Amino acid sequence: MHIIVDGYNLIRQSDTFRQAERKSLEEGRNALIRSLIVYRRSRGHRITVVFDGWVGGSPKEERDLAGGVEIIYSRLGEKADEVIKRLLEKGSEEILVVTSDREIAVFAARRGKTAVASAEFAALLERGEGGSSGADDRGVGNGEDDDRTGLKRKGPARRLSKQKRAALARIRKL
Repeated sequence: MHIIVDGYNLIRQSDTFRQAERKSLEEGRNALIRSLIVYRRSRGHRITVVFDGWVGGSPKEERDLAGGVEIIYSRLGEKADEVIKRLLEKGSEEILVVTSDREIAVFAARRGKTAVASAEFAALLERGEGGSSGADDRGVGNGEDDDRTGLKRKGPARRLSKQKRAALARIRKL
């Protein structure tokens, strides 16, 4: 699986990374990258983190590699959102996008990719784990009682769509 991270979006959704960013923007980026390197080593996923460089960046898109994590800085005049969209369009592999930006999440979903909220992924990084949420394919706990009848839920009428089940399966791989 390829995980594409909206860098500054994730930094600003996490207390840990935000505290580092208060010292300096570079320290916030470095804290995130260090955390992603540890995550990559434990889980083995391909990770790309994209940062905005559109205000004070280079005229060309810059790429770097740290601990197996690919780092992309958008070029001057281009937002990280555009870089992420470009990666989603040309990516044929299983891709999961970490962002709280609704526009990118919808863009990813329309291309059959999965989006995870930055705060949710930040919590995963801070806990240092990559397990599942404990939900089954319907998005509810196994054997959960129906609030109205007290009976166990049954049947395909309660089942999520195929697309949503596939998205949950991708998220569980985190």
